[in-house]
Amino acid sequence: MGILEKIAQIQEELSKTQKNKATEYHIGLLKGKLARYRRELLEPQPGQGSSGGGQGFEIAKAGDARVSLIGFPSVGKSSFLSKVTNTKSEAANYEFTTLTSVGGILEYNGAEVQIVDLPGIIKAAAQGKGRGRQVIAVSRTSDLILMVLDATKGGEQRQILENELETMGIRLNKERPNISLKSRKLAYLDEKIVSALLKDYKIHNADVLVRDENCTIEDFIDIINDQHMSYIKCLYVYNKADAVSLEEVDRLAREPNTMVISCEEDLGIDDLKEEIWRQLDLVRLYTKRRGIQPNFDDPMVVRSQSTILQVCDAIHRDMKNQFKYALVWGSSAKHSPQKCGLQHPVHDEDVVQIITK
Repeated sequence: MGILEKIAQIQEELSKTQKNKATEYHIGLLKGKLARYRRELLEPQPGQGSSGGGQGFEIAKAGDARVSLIGFPSVGKSSFLSKVTNTKSEAANYEFTTLTSVGGILEYNGAEVQIVDLPGIIKAAAQGKGRGRQVIAVSRTSDLILMVLDATKGGEQRQILENELETMGIRLNKERPNISLKSRKLAYLDEKIVSALLKDYKIHNADVLVRDENCTIEDFIDIINDQHMSYIKCLYVYNKADAVSLEEVDRLAREPNTMVISCEEDLGIDDLKEEIWRQLDLVRLYTKRRGIQPNFDDPMVVRSQSTILQVCDAIHRDMKNQFKYALVWGSSAKHSPQKCGLQHPVHDEDVVQIITK
C-alpha cells in the first residue's frame, strides 16, 4: 500500500470515529500517523532538490523581505504583481497562465519587498496536482503569504487553500506551540498519549516540557515534526470586488487579516500595500558617520526586534569583532544620542552611528 492510500485510509477512519473521551487516545494516534505519512510524502525523491521546487521553478530571494502570492488559477495574482511592481507577469482570463515563479520588487517606505507570483494551485495540491507541492515548497521561504481569492466564489477557495497548506505543514497566522523541556499539569495532553506518539515516531528517549497547559495533541504532533513545519503570516486578499455587491464587500472586509481589492478597477491597491508593510513589520534605520548627516533617502532595512548586533552583521560580517559602541538617536534611545552596546534593540527610523576600535 502506497503513502497516498495509507493517508486516505486514516482520513476515512478519522471521519468515521466519533470524538469523545473514550476515543481521544485512538484519534491522537491516528493523527500522529497521518502527520508522519504526510511528512514522508513531502520528503524529496531521489534526484530532487531539498526545496522541492524543481529546476527553474524557484527564484533567488531578493530585497528586504519576500511575499508570495498563492491562489487558484486566474484569480488576479499576475494582475496584482503588475500593479505594484515593474514586472509584467502574463495575465489572461484562462487558467494556468503563469506556469513558473515570477518575481518583482515593490518599493515602499524605502524598503524593497520581493513579490513572487506563483502558479495557481488546485485542490489536492499537496498530493502533487497542478505543481501544487512545488508552489507550496517555495511559499515556505516567505515572510508573508498573500492568499489571493476570487470574491465571487465566497469562502470556498479560502477553505481549500488553507487545508492544502495545513496538510503541507504550513500554519497560517499561528505561532509555534510553546512546548519544550519540563513538566506541568495539562488539560489536553497526558503521559500516555505523549509516550505513544513518540514511540510511533521511533523516539524512545526524550524530555518533554509543555509550558502552555492548553496545548493540544495537534500542537504536540507539530512539535514532533518541527523541522517540517512553517509558521507564516497570511493576508487573505479577495480580488474582483467590483463583481460582488457592496454588502458582500463589507462582509469580507470585516474578516480578520482580510483585504478586498479590484485589480481591474484599481481599487484598494494602495491600502493593500500599506497592510503588507504593516504585516512585514520591518524596521528602517539611517546610518551616519562622525560629523556627517545621515542620508534619510536611503535607509537600511532590518527585521523587527533587531539589535545593534544584527545591524553590524547587515553592514559587514566582521564589524561586530571591531565594535566598540554605538550612538543611537530615536525612539529606542532614552536620550539622544544614547551610547549603546550590541544587545540594544533598535526601533523604526532610528539613526545609528557605529564606533569601532
